[in-house]
Amino acid sequence: QVQLVESGGGLVQPGGSLRLSCEFSGPIFYTMGWYRQAPGKQRELVAAITSDGSTNYADSVKGRFTISRDNAKNTVYLQMNSLKAEDTAVYYCNRVNNRVTWGQGTQVTVSS
Repeated sequence: QVQLVESGGGLVQPGGSLRLSCEFSGPIFYTMGWYRQAPGKQRELVAAITSDGSTNYADSVKGRFTISRDNAKNTVYLQMNSLKAEDTAVYYCNRVNNRVTWGQGTQVTVSS
């Protein structure tokens, strides 16, 4: 059974930074993504990375977030800089296609 374990969230002031990590089991050749879900909103894909490192970002985070992965460690990262209040959400990782059961996510709160 594929498992996803997200970590690294927390409370940060506007303009601050956080680095999220996602450890995943199973094959490494899938494109992985970071998603977020704010209260009252649908879950959205904010960043994706293929197995060979090609990346894609939602317009709302482009230039501020960086997704990366370490296939040797089965881990995907999301470096978040210049955080804004509207980035507040629970962040999840998962495959972009053939998604598996969601993990517990990690809460990111941007507030002064």
